[in-house]
Amino acid sequence: MNTPATIRKQTSFRLSEDLLARLQQEAKRHNRSLNNLVESVLMAFVADKPNKTTLAAMREAETSDNLETLDLNNFRSFVDSL
Repeated sequence: MNTPATIRKQTSFRLSEDLLARLQQEAKRHNRSLNNLVESVLMAFVADKPNKTTLAAMREAETSDNLETLDLNNFRSFVDSL
């Protein structure tokens, strides 16, 4: 499996000593490096925002009068048949 390498750029932040200590404890508790923990938390933060396509679908679902309703009995039967 050939996946392109992620380019990483070194940077620095000023953090309070208390926050840094807490982050280091969490990283150790999860058997991760401090860098990996912080990068994962930041990635989850920015990934939590829906993209344009999702936002458009959400607006359509909120404003459309032509939405189908889901018959749960048929859906459960369908799932059970899988």
